[in-house]
Amino acid sequence: MTRPASLPECEDLSCYDAASSLVSGVSIINDQRIRYSPEVYRQMTQPHRFQICFRFRFGKAATNLFVVLALALLSQLPRISVAEAQSVDNYPSRPITFIVPFPPGGTNDILARILSERMSKSLGQQVVVENRAGAGGNIGSRQAARSAPDGYTMLVTYVGTLAINPAMYANLGYDPDKELAPIGSIATAVSVLVVHPSFPAHSLRELIAQAKANPGQINFASSGVGTGVHVGMEMLADAAGINIKHIPYKGTGPALADLLGGHVKVMLPPIPPVISNVRSGLLRPLAVTSTVRSPLLPDVPTIDEAGVSGFSADTRFGLMVPAGTPRPIVERLNKELRAALEDESVRKRMLDDGLIPQPDTPEEYAAANAEDQKLWGGTVRKLGLKVD
Repeated sequence: MTRPASLPECEDLSCYDAASSLVSGVSIINDQRIRYSPEVYRQMTQPHRFQICFRFRFGKAATNLFVVLALALLSQLPRISVAEAQSVDNYPSRPITFIVPFPPGGTNDILARILSERMSKSLGQQVVVENRAGAGGNIGSRQAARSAPDGYTMLVTYVGTLAINPAMYANLGYDPDKELAPIGSIATAVSVLVVHPSFPAHSLRELIAQAKANPGQINFASSGVGTGVHVGMEMLADAAGINIKHIPYKGTGPALADLLGGHVKVMLPPIPPVISNVRSGLLRPLAVTSTVRSPLLPDVPTIDEAGVSGFSADTRFGLMVPAGTPRPIVERLNKELRAALEDESVRKRMLDDGLIPQPDTPEEYAAANAEDQKLWGGTVRKLGLKVD
C-alpha cells in the first residue's frame, strides 16, 4: 500500500497495516494491511476505500496491544467478505430471479415477464421469473425479503403486499418496511368492475340496486384475501353502501377462470388480465376505478361517473430487493429499470395492457408507498378487515 502524501514519517516507530472499505455504508474488514499511527488520517484512494494510519510512540509491545484492541473493535462492525465486496464491481455475474408472489396470469406476472425480457438484455444476464403464490402474496414476499441481499433476488410487488397485508394480517412472518428496500415503481394500473354476461346488471347503478335487494347474496372474486382486488372491491362496497360476499382465490388467474365460467359473478381486477375477455364480450365492464376514463375502454364510465361520487383506487406496482443490498447495486438496478420503462416497445406493451409506466427513484417509490399505506392500509383498518 502506498503511503498517502499527507501522512508524516513514522520515524523509528513500528507501523502496522490493514485495510478497511465502505460499500453502501457497510464497513468491510479484511486481512489486508492498514497503517496505524496516533492520529487518524483518511485519504480516498478509490471509490469506497480509505486508509487509516496510526502513529505510536509507546514502544512495540504497546503498539501490538493497541493494534489487537483496535482490530477487535473494528471486527464488531457490520461486515461482508472481500469476495462479496468485489462482486459489487462484477455485478451481475449470474442469473437474476424475479419473484412474483402470485400465480401466472395476474398483473404482477405480466409486468415481471415484460421487464425480465428487457432487463436480461441490458444487464447481460438472464432474468428468470419465479411464481411463489400463497397467503395473499405473503409467501413469495417473505421468501424474497429473506433472500441474500446481493441483487440476485428481486420482488415484483404492489400495494396489496406492501400496504394492505401489513394492516390486515396479525403476523406476516416478516416486516416489509424493515426487510425490503425499494428499487423503484414500475407502473400504476386502473382496475375495471366486470361481471359475467349472465349477471343481470348492465351498469354500476343496477349492480348496487341488485346488491341492496339481495344483501350478502351476490358474490365477488378476488386474487386472495388482502389483495388489491379484494380491498378495492370492499372499498367500493363500503362507498356504495352494499353487502356482497367475498370469494378469495390464489391469484388473479384462478379467480378469472371461475368468473369466466360463471361460478362467481363480479370482480374488480386491474385491466391487463381481463382486457382481451372484455373486448371479446366474455365479460361485461361496468366502470373503471380511475378519475378519468381509460383510453383502452373509452366507452366505460368511471365509478365516479357511474354513481359513486369521488371514488378512485389505482394500484401501484414496484420492484424491491432484500434490505441491506449494497447501494451501488440498488442504483444499478434502478438505472436499468428506468431505462426499461422508457423503452418505447416496453411502454407500448404496458400502455396496451392498461398500465401506466412510472419510472422514479428508490426514494420516490418509498414516498409513494408510504402514501399507499395511508390510503389502502387506512381502509383496511376502517373496515376492520383482519386475517389471523
